[in-house]
Formats: sequence, C-alpha cells, structure tokens
Amino acid sequence: MASRQAKPCLLLQLIFLLLVSASALSRNRIESLNKIKELNRRGPYIGLITVFSTEEDAFFATGAFKPDPKNPFIDLSGRRFRIGKVQGRKVIYVRCGIGMINAAAATQQMIDLFDMKGIIHFGIAGNINNSMSIGDVTIPKQVAHTGIWEWVNTDGTLDSADVAQLDIGSYNVPKGNRTNLLGHIGYSKEQFYSESGYPNIAESLLWAKISPKWLQLASSLKGLKLEQCVNSSLCLPQKPKLVVGLSASTANVFVDNAAYRDFLFQKFEVSSADMESAAVAMTSLSNGCPVIVIRGLSDLAGKQQGENAVKKFGSLAALNTAKAVLGFIDSLPGHSY
Repeated sequence: MASRQAKPCLLLQLIFLLLVSASALSRNRIESLNKIKELNRRGPYIGLITVFSTEEDAFFATGAFKPDPKNPFIDLSGRRFRIGKVQGRKVIYVRCGIGMINAAAATQQMIDLFDMKGIIHFGIAGNINNSMSIGDVTIPKQVAHTGIWEWVNTDGTLDSADVAQLDIGSYNVPKGNRTNLLGHIGYSKEQFYSESGYPNIAESLLWAKISPKWLQLASSLKGLKLEQCVNSSLCLPQKPKLVVGLSASTANVFVDNAAYRDFLFQKFEVSSADMESAAVAMTSLSNGCPVIVIRGLSDLAGKQQGENAVKKFGSLAALNTAKAVLGFIDSLPGHSY
C-alpha cells in the first residue's frame, strides 16, 4: 500500500522539478534577450568568429580584446558571445566549434540577435598550394564548399552539372590494378538562398565571394610582419607572408592526404582547406552581411613526411592569423565599420 502511495508522490515531485527547471530556463532566456536589446542600442558591432581553443588562445593572448565592463558576455545555446572592443571598435566574439554546422549556426545566431555590420571569420587551415608555406596567412577572394558529393558506383553516371569528378580507381597502386569498388565522386554546387534573391528559390553556387570592399581594405595588409618562430628552438625556415586574393575550400573533412591535396589544387585551384569558412561566408552573404575570411596555414595537408605539422605550428599559424585580424580591424574606416 505504501509503495502505491509513493509512486504518485514521486511523479508529482518530478513534474514540479521539471516545471521549476523550465521556469529557470525561461527566466535566463528573458534576461539574455533584455541584455541583447540593451547592447543593440549601443551597436552596431563587428562579429569575430573563430573555431577552437588554439585560435581563441592566440587571439586573446594579444591583449587587444577589451571586455565590456557591464556586459562582458552572454551565453546562448551553449556558446559564449563575448562583448567588447578591439582597436576602439565595438565587437562581439564567439568560438563556434569545429565543422560547418557549428559555423553556420553560430553565424546565423549572431546575425539574428545582434546589430552586426560585418563578420570577420578567422582561424588556421591546411596549405594546398605549393607556392605557400606554413605560417603564411591567406585572405581569400572566394571560398567553395567542396563537400557536396554525388557518390556513384564504378558503372554509375555522374551529373553533367557537377563541377569536378574524382575517379577513385585512378589512384590505385599500381594504376589500373583491377577495379576499385568505391567508384566515382561528383562535386555538386551549393544551393544558395539570399535576401537579394527570390523567396524560396535557390541559386546554384560554387564560390562564395568575399565582400569586395573588405577585400580591398585587406590588400593594405600585404607586408604585415608575421612571426617566424614558435619559440627559441623551433622556427620556420623562411619568413611568413600574407597573401590576399587566392581561393579556399571548405568541407567537413580534415585534409591530411597528399593525393587528395593535389586533387583539390588541380581541380579547384584552391590554396587552403578548412572546415568552416564557406559556412560562415555563405551564411553572412545570405543575410546581406559583409564578410571576410582570414586563415593562417598550419600544415601541409598531407604532403609532409611523417606526422602532420599542425601540432608543431598550429599555435604559430593562429598567432599570425590574430595579427592579421587586428591589422584588418585597424584598417576599417568609420563608414565601413
């Protein structure tokens, strides 16, 4: 009898706890929205979006970010949006997390909730171009999503609209040694929706073009002094350089394969590969928001002998990226900000 009476009591306690929890979440959300309203009255802001802790640590180590004394951050959907100033410009910074879904979600949330004038996306990337080196910084003119695949059997037919084809069998060693059952991969274009287009009608898009005015401003950064050494005993053989106007690729793939690296360069003529830039760029452009991408090259994407160099030089690439970000923010005139 006591056991039967206890069950309804436990159920009522559980319902009560759920209601209290839901009420607390609702109050937290209301508090956050009220803070956002207050912040937006002091806007607009430049958005700073990076990916993971190595990049974040390098950026904050510069000491350039000055947190807002009243509202230094707002936590939303598990991410911490930090409010402050860099070089006297009002900014909102967030670390989005690895991959295209994280990047797009954080970018859209930032644009939806805050009064934004533009997005600066930065981080490290793999080097795809033999004329570039580890430690260099690239500010591309365009970014492609190279992860929309059509994967067919060996006797399958690829879509004629595909922008590139990867025949896996051609990479057999020795070449032509029997049939490779992985078949062929066709690279499709992205479906791009934007405020400037027609509602619910997508444009086929390969290259997300970086905002021209911002790209022109970035050209003034050529010659920026970048760091050559991780420490006194670990240095690059040459001084890193900053290059503006190349092309970049993005996919949910960490490229550490020499053959695939060469394929990306030959077919798409890209100089860097990462896992977020196209998502940030396309989301920004979809909303009519200016955007620029700044990436430091941390490794050779598989061309190296032995272990990937990202563990050795990732922090250096992140530091050089942070220096380029600060240089770009400093170059923003009042009307562009």
